Amino acid sequence: MAPTLRRTPRTGRGYIEPLLEVLNALPLHMVLVPGGTFMMGSSEDEPDYEDFDGPQHQVEVQPFFMSRYPITQAQWEVVTTLKTVEHTLDSAPSEFKGENRPVEQVSWYEAVEFCNRLENLTKRPYRLPSEAEWEYACRAGTTTLFYFGGTITHEVANFEGKETTPVDHFGIANAFGLSDMHGNVFEWCQDHWHENYNGAPNDGSAWLSDDESSSRTRRGGSWNYPPRNCRSAYRLYSFPELRDDLIGFRVVCSAPRPLQ
Repeated sequence: MAPTLRRTPRTGRGYIEPLLEVLNALPLHMVLVPGGTFMMGSSEDEPDYEDFDGPQHQVEVQPFFMSRYPITQAQWEVVTTLKTVEHTLDSAPSEFKGENRPVEQVSWYEAVEFCNRLENLTKRPYRLPSEAEWEYACRAGTTTLFYFGGTITHEVANFEGKETTPVDHFGIANAFGLSDMHGNVFEWCQDHWHENYNGAPNDGSAWLSDDESSSRTRRGGSWNYPPRNCRSAYRLYSFPELRDDLIGFRVVCSAPRPLQ
């Protein structure tokens, strides 16, 4: 079955971050993700199911803003010029250069540093998404393998490729107005890694442990991974200090409210 596409990019409700100026590059567009309830993970009869993906469970998520695209290299470079919170940042870490390509080769700690610097600049609560928020936002009300249906093609996502693509390359978005959720780069989430969802919170919050050196969760697949690893429910992990050209991130902002 062919993918269901929305070729006209959806903007959704949200805002353009006014305090992050990136000249002619893509601005930081924050999309309002409405709250709701969904079934997180995969059922055992879903194609390409893995034990990591289950058990499927109901989660209630509160509204939040999420960046329409993964953080770009232009956005990253601007934030690296801001005052250090805990970690120094390389202004140009990415393997595949391009101002509107996703930043990669950044560790989980460096992604958190980006959020902290952005929060200090804007006085808005920027952070990494919880794993539940990420999957809820990716699905956008769908229950299929991908937000555009049960199949994925090279016309709608970057997978099994040779390098990253600009985050707006495909010109499509899901029902919430989010783009580039499948493939291109994996995206760091707040959560510490757990082997399955037994005991996971059902309120959309990040699932943390007492071990700060624990691996962190990443979602979404990547430019050189196969389709099965780009599914909405697929999850993987890496050590938080890892830098890799497969991994980037996007940001969320809590407590939706009008800009001051």
